[in-house]
Amino acid sequence: MKVYHSSNNLFEFKNPVVTIGTFDGVHAGHRKLIQKIKSIADKISGESVLITFEPHPRLIIHPEEKSLRILTTLDEKINLLESEGVDQLVIIPFTSEFSLHSAKDYIKNFLVNKFHPKVIITGYNHSFGHHRDGNIEMLRKHETEFNYKVEELNKQLIDDIAVSSTRIRIALSEGDIELASHLLGHTYSISGMVVKGQQLGNKLGFPTANISINDSLKLIPADGVYAVRIKYKNNFLKGMMNIGFRPTVDGLHHKLEVHLFDFNKDLYNEILEIQFVKRLREERKFLTVDDLKEQLHKDKEQSILILKDI
Repeated sequence: MKVYHSSNNLFEFKNPVVTIGTFDGVHAGHRKLIQKIKSIADKISGESVLITFEPHPRLIIHPEEKSLRILTTLDEKINLLESEGVDQLVIIPFTSEFSLHSAKDYIKNFLVNKFHPKVIITGYNHSFGHHRDGNIEMLRKHETEFNYKVEELNKQLIDDIAVSSTRIRIALSEGDIELASHLLGHTYSISGMVVKGQQLGNKLGFPTANISINDSLKLIPADGVYAVRIKYKNNFLKGMMNIGFRPTVDGLHHKLEVHLFDFNKDLYNEILEIQFVKRLREERKFLTVDDLKEQLHKDKEQSILILKDI
């Protein structure tokens, strides 16, 4: 997959079949779009071209909105799209100036003049242009003028639940890892560097790696204890993660701590990818440290069973 970080100086793509969107999460609905552009590109001896935006457009259009959290960092999105077999990925810097393009100008001067699409595939209810007044009908209106064909993919449903990045964010914020993974079509993960902690895990007999997330906008799942897989230098390990304030022993600082099973190497300053498999329980305060230790042993036993065949 060839990656471009602007629409300037693009190669002339061969019979490009284009789709456009934010693609946060690269979820199951997004993958239907990708399969569609790949299939049509194969039929017309063309190339699949995916156009996405960085940063997320909502951060530019609604800067006062501080609550948005993203499912995939740019690097994660690139890796997922490459694994889906996209031919050409064009990442458009989304700016206030770009957001002011009228819908007609967006079609003519951006899509047509920059990409020369043969086919445009849009997701359900796709809109574009200033005030988002462009839609599938407008794209179809200009098919003859600009010599392209346009198709809209129907809303993607999984088990009668509409797939959307918003729905996945809600599931993760509620700790429903299994639903989120089901809608994504892949395991949700976070990556970060191992940093020095307070060594409280060692005192409990459960040494942990404290994770510092490298993107402040990355969505962290709901506080609680999780069974996780850990990717470290292309190796996969198993463990459990606590997200929260550790109310029994601390209660003041929000932490992401992962305990790796059967692993005792120094990981400081190393990057770990944490893949969430299942939420075991909410975080809660125990009456005594011994009660906490007893529960941690139960959590570990449960995690081992959950991760047994993964």
